[in-house]
Amino acid sequence: MDIIVENITKTYGLQNAVDNLSFKVKTGEVLGFLGPNGAGKTTTMKAISCYLSLNQGDIQVGGYSVSKFPGEVKKHIGYLPENNPLYHDMPVIDYLKFVAELQGVDKSKIEGRISEMIRVCGLKGEKHKKIRELSKGYRQRVGLAQALIHDPEVLILDEPTTGLDPNQIVEIRELIRQIGQEKTVILSSHILAEVEATCDRILIINKGKIVAEGTSEELRRQAQGDEILKVCIAEAEKNEAFEELNLLPTVELVDFYSDGGTCFEVHSKEGVSSAKPIFELCVKKGWFINELTPIEAKLEDIFREVTKN
Repeated sequence: MDIIVENITKTYGLQNAVDNLSFKVKTGEVLGFLGPNGAGKTTTMKAISCYLSLNQGDIQVGGYSVSKFPGEVKKHIGYLPENNPLYHDMPVIDYLKFVAELQGVDKSKIEGRISEMIRVCGLKGEKHKKIRELSKGYRQRVGLAQALIHDPEVLILDEPTTGLDPNQIVEIRELIRQIGQEKTVILSSHILAEVEATCDRILIINKGKIVAEGTSEELRRQAQGDEILKVCIAEAEKNEAFEELNLLPTVELVDFYSDGGTCFEVHSKEGVSSAKPIFELCVKKGWFINELTPIEAKLEDIFREVTKN
């Protein structure tokens, strides 16, 4: 099921939490939804899930408008909110049965769906415990199980790995990747490495507006701009190598690395590459190249740059 967000605006008092926001998520795609606190991520996810109404615009989920057909949209969505509200006095297995009934799962299939969720979410040893007796990580697993119990076509996950240990995070990432092969998934997280490892595409919003969008590779290329190379040269005098690199016609700027060795950060001029001229220079001088690699912008750097204002 595709999700189409069309020019949505949500206002709280005088502040626009979401400001004329538009984007699309295709079936079988896992979208990473990033932004600083207060950027409008949770508001947008709640709007898609029919938990709040919009001031302007509309959202289509599988062709159904959230404003006109919220009941139909909810049938197709599994939602794990950030605060993961659960009935703490209910045993896990009873809670999942309760949620399955609420979601309209066929009575003949409820037991099978519960067993599947217990297996998939790693709750076998905890299924008879009351939810209040569980660790935060296991409560998060119960929240994920309730979002999946009715086998929804769209999954909205707001900080799904909060409270999980590293091994559990890896397991949930793999589960999300598997789910994303056949479902539409929107994943919000403050863990940028998690988004990069899990998501097909990343959308960054700030103050309710999109400030960057694309795959992690596309975002790096956009942020990178002109070429930057790390160059490490053996059998060369440091100052001589610095001067010779600066004389290359493709080079805009050369800087020393702080490691004390003969390594440089070489910035190329706009639209050109310095890799070949550097190689030819080293051949001419009889220098040995230990390293000649492009420096990629990190997702953390891109995030800080596009959300700093």
